[in-house]
Amino acid sequence: MLYVINGEDIPNSLEKRMAVRPEHLKRIQALQEAGRLILAGPYPFIDSQDPGPAGFSGSLIVAEFESLEAAQAWADADPYVSSGVYRKVTVKPFKKVLPA
Repeated sequence: MLYVINGEDIPNSLEKRMAVRPEHLKRIQALQEAGRLILAGPYPFIDSQDPGPAGFSGSLIVAEFESLEAAQAWADADPYVSSGVYRKVTVKPFKKVLPA
């Protein structure tokens, strides 16, 4: 089943985020290589593709996991969690309707 992982950043997270970004991306790339990733990306803090020093307010991942518990465990192990980039992470089941 698909799950949404929504991470909300702490204020002024850009420096911490950039420090652990390679580790974070490595985990997401593993999902992609396993054919389990639907989409992933950050929320720019401002209305811009490149928010510069404004940074990001969080991230969204939609991926396939065996269960809600497995998705939550994967999210909890993210470097953005352990390094304090995220102040809150929400994991929910997701039903993709479109595009088909």
